[in-house]
Amino acid sequence: HEAKLKQTAKQLEPARRLMGVKGVAEKTATAVVAYAGDGKAFKSGRHFAANLGLVPNEHSSGGKQKLGSITRRGNNYLRRLLVQGAWSVIRYTDKATDRLSRWAAGVIERRGKHKAVIAVANKLARILWAMLYHQTEYRAA
Repeated sequence: HEAKLKQTAKQLEPARRLMGVKGVAEKTATAVVAYAGDGKAFKSGRHFAANLGLVPNEHSSGGKQKLGSITRRGNNYLRRLLVQGAWSVIRYTDKATDRLSRWAAGVIERRGKHKAVIAVANKLARILWAMLYHQTEYRAA
């Protein structure tokens, strides 16, 4: 089963491109392509992340806004895969020098590891959507 998944991921051009992103392996790449297609079904990366339940809940009353935990709506399986990928990014932030890892290290410093994982999963969702929508390779700086 695992070998067939790897073969499928290598045959699908969009999945192959997505696997260039840190934290994204065959399972995540094929699941994102199966769910989002070319990305045109979503207005933006934020809408894609929101559809997966990776954005904070908002509690507003009388002009006061409070953001809570993630909404957990949408595709539970894909959200879990992105969170697992985010953990792999977070695990090596002290050794890595790429932009995503540096950004994640800053979030860890400010908010802690567990909130940083969700933030990285959200960012991964947005990056993957942009790559599908614009049909581009990942540009790690």
